[in-house]
Amino acid sequence: MNPRPKPDAAGRLRDRKGPEHKRMLETLAFCLGVVLIGVIVQTAGHLKGDSLVFPGVGEILEAFFRLIRTGRTWLFVWTTFRHLAVSMAVSTVISLVIGLAEGASDFVRALFRPLMVMLRSLPMIVLVVVVMVLIRYQHVPVVVTSLVLIPMISEAVCEGSRRIDPELKDVYRLHSSMNLSILWHVHLPLMAGYLRQAYINAAGMGLKLAVTGEYLVQTRDSLGKAVYSSAYFNEYAEIYAYALLMILLIVLVTELPLWLERLLGGDSQEPEA
Repeated sequence: MNPRPKPDAAGRLRDRKGPEHKRMLETLAFCLGVVLIGVIVQTAGHLKGDSLVFPGVGEILEAFFRLIRTGRTWLFVWTTFRHLAVSMAVSTVISLVIGLAEGASDFVRALFRPLMVMLRSLPMIVLVVVVMVLIRYQHVPVVVTSLVLIPMISEAVCEGSRRIDPELKDVYRLHSSMNLSILWHVHLPLMAGYLRQAYINAAGMGLKLAVTGEYLVQTRDSLGKAVYSSAYFNEYAEIYAYALLMILLIVLVTELPLWLERLLGGDSQEPEA
């Protein structure tokens, strides 16, 4: 057999520049998408002929920079982030238990399926009203967000658990029963791809759910309450500015952990000569 030819220098250079070129294109596409949003808002304002509801891009940017220079805005962001962090923590713990149980037993999976379908399909406003009757108003954004995120995360955990090679499970079962150490060092790394995608979806969805819950129950010092106040006083430029701020926050909470992961581990390996 002929030995496999080694890639030449040009090929190695193309392989090295490939991921960087792809990230540059993705960044460019994202920036063009932001510009497209501005064009859509501006076009809608011209078609509607209502500069109050559809202010110009310049007015929105002016309101945005005015808001981020205000300390009260960051108090709103902190409150919403706190709701998101608690919701993610609660839903992750519950989803791990449910997802692992569903992955280990078809009976448990069938048992929880109606509940997961109900939580996934129940309208947000109905869920908020029901939860408002049961608990204090200030806890509603956290509880509602957690309930909606549980089906999303538990499904990823269940699917990741079922995809683990059964032979690997048998080997580890021979040496030790399921415990926190085995879960942390064995099962979670093997499910990392599913958990990573679940985090991206849950973090973005969770922030939107938290803000919606805050808006509906009028949570003090929160982004939802700030949007409600701006709508009450017909400050539509501020509403779009808050929307822009929330978009940037969603990008931050979903992309920053993945960027840190690539920086610390993914990009450290150099191609062989």
